[in-house]
Amino acid sequence: MTVPNARFIGFVTLLGAMAAVPAVTVDMYLPSLPEVAADLNTNSAQASATITGMLIGGAIGQILVGTLSDKFGRKAPFAAGLLIHTLTSVACIFAPTITSLIGLRVLQGVGNAAAKVTSMAIIRDRFQGARAAAIMSRLMLVIGLAPLLAPTIGGFIAAHWHWRAVFVVLAIIGALVLVTTLLVMPETHPAEKRMKEPLSRAFRTYAVLVRDRQFMALAVVPALALAALFSYVSASPFVLREGFGLTEKQFAIIFAINGIGIVLGAQINARLVKTMMPLSILRRAMPIEVLMALGVVLAAVLAPTSLLAISIPLFFVLALNAVVMPNATATALSLHGDRAGSAAAVVGATQVGLAGLISPVVGLLGSTAIAMGGLIAIVVSIGYLLIRLVPEQDGPSIA
Repeated sequence: MTVPNARFIGFVTLLGAMAAVPAVTVDMYLPSLPEVAADLNTNSAQASATITGMLIGGAIGQILVGTLSDKFGRKAPFAAGLLIHTLTSVACIFAPTITSLIGLRVLQGVGNAAAKVTSMAIIRDRFQGARAAAIMSRLMLVIGLAPLLAPTIGGFIAAHWHWRAVFVVLAIIGALVLVTTLLVMPETHPAEKRMKEPLSRAFRTYAVLVRDRQFMALAVVPALALAALFSYVSASPFVLREGFGLTEKQFAIIFAINGIGIVLGAQINARLVKTMMPLSILRRAMPIEVLMALGVVLAAVLAPTSLLAISIPLFFVLALNAVVMPNATATALSLHGDRAGSAAAVVGATQVGLAGLISPVVGLLGSTAIAMGGLIAIVVSIGYLLIRLVPEQDGPSIA
């Protein structure tokens, strides 16, 4: 391995670590919710509010950090955000009541939103077009794996120590990512390229972005893809364990296999963008994803006792999700390179908002294979229709 290649891999790995902080902060904590409710003498609804609070804080934080990073550069807002994340993680260890824990999680969400926004903005600062999509694919791989791997790690920590120990790990992760980024990552948004207007006017950038129909269509597509992933994550314990009677170990194996699908999808996409434009890849991948999602529904209706019949199309849905998310995100950011931080914030906030609103619906529908497959099919179909409305773009590949 040459030194430039080693540095590039290190650069991408660090970006992946930055982008994964919010997802890991949610997913590592999920298995501890029953213990949180019992330990703090509260109910499951209030315990779940610690998740909702962090997502709300994350949406607010992304909007704030997006503009701040366009105005002051990437590193300063990132450092402030990760410092908030680390300090609130430490405070959560000692939270005496559920109310204080919810409040701290909101603040934690505001802080760690900086990690995801700045990582996407840095990609847009350094790369364009298909090259940006290739790097984004690596980031989405890490973000996509978080819901599959982090709950297992968090459950192990809580089972062997205490749910508060999860926040010890989150504080350590935040501190490591913060220090490493400050020491290694260069500033990618120099002073001459930053917003010149005052902050009071800079926030009006969001109005410009939201009025751009093409940009918003591309921003909604990865949000719908994330909603599909979250629908699977939230419903699969009920579908696989209760519906098919799988043991905890068998469920973990199926979860791991689907995680491999996400890895394969990301790796294939990294090769595809060398010869194809991201939007062209989306136009070809998304109808296949729709068909695979419909396959999950058909399998649940026609072969309700066959785990294999449901698992095969579901595997391809998740693999194709790893193709859709980076290409849609990279294409959206390419439309507003001069305000990449704000654009990344809108994309990220849209993901948090839509995924948070849509994924709980599968529980309301009964958390069955039909409900899971049907909801996934609906959201990916809407995503495909949105992509059909986006005009084809010209540009070179990275070959």
